[in-house]
Amino acid sequence: MATVNNYIYEYYDQITRGEVVVGEWIRLAYKMLVDDLEKGATQYNAKAVNKAIKFIESFCHHSKGRSDLLKLELWQKAAVAAIFGIVDDNGVRIYREVFIVIARKNGKSLLASAIIAYMAYLEPEYGQEIYCLAPKLDQAALVYDGFYKMVLAEPELEELAQKRRSDIYIADNNTFIKPIAFNARKSDGFNPQLVICDELAAWQGDGGLKQYEVMKSALGARRQPLILGITTAGYVNDGIYDELFKRATGVLKGGSKERRLLPLLYTIDDVDKWNDLTELRKANPNINVSVSEEFFKDEIAVAETSLSKRSEFLCKYCNIKQNASAAFLDYVVVDGAAADVTLEDFRGSYCVGGLDLSQTTDLTAASVVIEKSSILYAFTQFFMPASRVETLQATDGVPYDLFVKKGIVTLSGDNYVDYNDVYNWFMQIIRDYELYILQIGYDRYSAKYLIEQLEGAGLHCDDVYQGENLTPVIREFEGIIKDGNFKIANNNLLKSHFLNVALKQNMETRKFRPVKIEQRAHIDGFVSVIDAMTVRQKWYAEIGQLLKNE
Repeated sequence: MATVNNYIYEYYDQITRGEVVVGEWIRLAYKMLVDDLEKGATQYNAKAVNKAIKFIESFCHHSKGRSDLLKLELWQKAAVAAIFGIVDDNGVRIYREVFIVIARKNGKSLLASAIIAYMAYLEPEYGQEIYCLAPKLDQAALVYDGFYKMVLAEPELEELAQKRRSDIYIADNNTFIKPIAFNARKSDGFNPQLVICDELAAWQGDGGLKQYEVMKSALGARRQPLILGITTAGYVNDGIYDELFKRATGVLKGGSKERRLLPLLYTIDDVDKWNDLTELRKANPNINVSVSEEFFKDEIAVAETSLSKRSEFLCKYCNIKQNASAAFLDYVVVDGAAADVTLEDFRGSYCVGGLDLSQTTDLTAASVVIEKSSILYAFTQFFMPASRVETLQATDGVPYDLFVKKGIVTLSGDNYVDYNDVYNWFMQIIRDYELYILQIGYDRYSAKYLIEQLEGAGLHCDDVYQGENLTPVIREFEGIIKDGNFKIANNNLLKSHFLNVALKQNMETRKFRPVKIEQRAHIDGFVSVIDAMTVRQKWYAEIGQLLKNE
């Protein structure tokens, strides 16, 4: 493997040799980068990388506690190389969205300021707009002020910069750098080349999500724009941090088609080893550079005396949230679960069923899970209102019309799913394939009359609470599918639903629940299967022998 002038290869080589300690997410990130380079999916622009690194190390100064020039560590050079050096066949940068999660005191704001400086002074695009974005102006000013101090510390940079009332202006390339606070309604006129989103984990809920999306969508007019989120884990739930983390882990696990998002997630792997210095290196690549081992020993000693201090330590120095979501299944696992079988192959079998009715204007899923020769097979039918196909196809990016033609999706009703069609599907497979459905698991909020219909037909239905109590079922299911003993019967839509699942973990209880990996994703098929697996587990003592179909 060549390593000359390629810091991505050099860093990954040290990772694989065990010369540097990193977590699983970072290992996967650099494996992805290397694999793409090796197969020619991307190119490496060594000239652009060396130009960026040379500028940073020649013109960017520390501004807190010292004033010497920055000296980038290998992990920082590799990050810069991935951002500026991974390009397509036309030399255009691949990554437009970069999400870096790293613990406190590892120089994240300093690195962000240096990236601003490089792009402001050497980016070839004329008329750049560079924004430092945060919920409040004083927060946005932190990275902005760090950049300005870099400018003041270097005469050549200062000579070209003009400090104005609300921004810094560089006349030579008509570029300005400006701190801004949230105001999604007034962001439509922006045309950013670079947006720095500092401490994303502190951005509150819906406001943070909307502002991020507004700025991200504003990048479209530029040839090589960049939105850089750099943060330590925080305490805000269901905000932009959680959204990005789910998307990021989906990319790293191979289940996402995104190619513009670069995730660099420095987190520990084993929460039980939170006070182990070797484990801490996974979230703190700058140990013994910008932060000492002695500092961590002192902080650990404090954290071991108090649950609240331990929680803060886990969050700020391990990047472990109290509630965090990460992608559930690897692409290779789900893809390997595909099976070319039909219900005819299971005629006369005993099985369990599951229902996820969701909303009547959206997808509904019904499943049966059948065991044969110690392997479980899932058959899932989806239902969708006829008038919603075109809209959902556009918003979800899923070829529903194709799945309708294949018989995987049933058009049910015009504007609302007709639950009679769900009932009829169960009745049809019972009649046509002589199946014996011993239990059907359903969300307790499902349509009452459908459950009454099914029970009136002699089927046993059991409600399944959709919460953290699913933890033991999902753990069992994970082991079964990873061992190759769970199969998805000819259903690429169901496969996509499996890949859309993230697990939202409660670090206090060590339990979790399934959530969507991103807002527009669907997991209805997965939930219907888990409902079936739940009643299978719950009633196994009574019906397990029959379900083996021996």
